[in-house]
Parts: sequence; structure tokens; C-alpha cells
Amino acid sequence: MRGIQESHKGEKTVKSYFCALTIAGSDSGGGAGIQADLKTFAALGVFGMSAITALTAQNTRVVTGIFPVPAKFIGDQIDAVMEDIGCDAVKIGMLHSPEVIEVVAAKLEQWRCTNVVVDPVMISKSGDNLLLEDAVTALRERLFPLAALITPNLPEASALLGHRVETPDQMPDAARALADLGPANVLIKGGHLKGQSSHDLLYETARGTMETFPADRINTSNSHGTGCTLSSAIAAGLARGLDLNRAVAEAKAYITGALRAGADYRTGKGHGPVHHFYNLWKNKY
Repeated sequence: MRGIQESHKGEKTVKSYFCALTIAGSDSGGGAGIQADLKTFAALGVFGMSAITALTAQNTRVVTGIFPVPAKFIGDQIDAVMEDIGCDAVKIGMLHSPEVIEVVAAKLEQWRCTNVVVDPVMISKSGDNLLLEDAVTALRERLFPLAALITPNLPEASALLGHRVETPDQMPDAARALADLGPANVLIKGGHLKGQSSHDLLYETARGTMETFPADRINTSNSHGTGCTLSSAIAAGLARGLDLNRAVAEAKAYITGALRAGADYRTGKGHGPVHHFYNLWKNKY
């Protein structure tokens, strides 16, 4: 891994950044997708790069249009980044078709990418479908086996498994079942749990361990992009060399802080964004 290291060439010190690549859709409203990913990378000390898989026309209330990027051009974007800059981690979000999933999987294999975090984006905050039904099978069979971690929320876990996952008691069995689909590890996000608890559950397959990352629910409508942000924060931690457990713990603390700090802002008329730069803007703006 490269990271922020120093090498001496004569009298000149050369540094390099921790780098992470997001492969995801663009959110014109700026709260989710690659916009959220790049903000998160920057906030957590990682140089961010992107391969855009789709353009969306959306705001805080609704998705009004999706313009898919051709699969080959998605591959071209990945090649352009990897052949020159490379990366220490990859975050994958919105992939809209089996063809796109195949291209992304092939490029991950070609470039031997590690620290791959897959956020199986299927439904927008406003309830719009973002993943074609025939892409779900491709996601499970082609991409999950390449993932160091997948990060479904409860509705996504339910869709992937074909049965409802709605309570804390159901989450451990669901995590094991999702691990059987091939990812190295599984994090089920608990933001859709009822009540005041919003805990996430990490299943580390090789160790056979389950760990809960608790958090109290924050009463706010500004929750657009929380899933993208959490997954990107985990990828940023892995890019910086953290082990998975610590990367998840720090990412959970970051998204909780971003939700809390952004709760009193008003952006748009629907689900506003979290405050990605709350640590950097503190006492300044």
C-alpha cells in the first residue's frame, strides 16, 4: 500500500496520498452517490477518484431521471485511474445493469484491486428503484465474491436474501446468509430498525465473529446519503491501513457525528444531506 509515505530522491522529499476510488452514480443534489463519496474521502484524509456509472437527476425529494453511462466507458474510467494513479481501496455504489456489473468485476480482477467495499444500492431515499431486477443476480454472483465487505441496509438485505430482515434478532442469521454469497465480510446497517436504536452488525467471516456497533437514533430528516457516506468512510479507513473492525468503528463514529451536526441545517424540501465536513468546519462556519 502506498499511503502518505516519504521517499528521498537526492535532496527532495516526495510524498504520496492515501487514495480511494469510488465507482458509483452521480447525485445532482450533492447528498449521495459520488458526491458524498468524494466529500467523505476528503474529510477523512484520502485522495478521492471516481468512475461514474450513471447520471441521476435528483434532489432532496425525488429522482426524476437516470442516464446510464455505457459499460465500456465505465471500464475506460477505471483503466484511466488505475494505470496512472492506482488506489488503496475501492468503494462501489450504484451499478444499474448486469453488463455494468460484469465490466466492473472484470476491471477489479484485472487491476487486482483490494479493500473493495460494495454498497448494494437498490432503492433511493425517496423510494425509487435504482437497480434493475436482472442486475441483482449479477451483483450476488459476480461482484460479491470480490468484496472485502458488503454493506446492505435492512431493505437491501431483505431483497438479496428473498425474505424480510427487520429486527435485531434477525440480523445475525441474515449476515451469515449474505456471507454465503461470497463476500469476505458483511456489515448490515441498522438505520431502518424501529425504535431509538440504530446499531450496525459486522460479521467477520474468517474469524466467525459478530460485533455490534451501537448508536442512538438521531431525530433528523437530513439523512440523504448516509449509506454512501458510511461505506465510503469504511473504504477510507481501509485505504489508510486500518483493520476492518477499526475502519468500521471509525466510520460509524463519523456518520453519527455527520448526522448529528447536520440535523439543524435546512437544504432542500425533503431529505437533506448529512454534514460531511463537520470536523473541519467546526467553529468556523
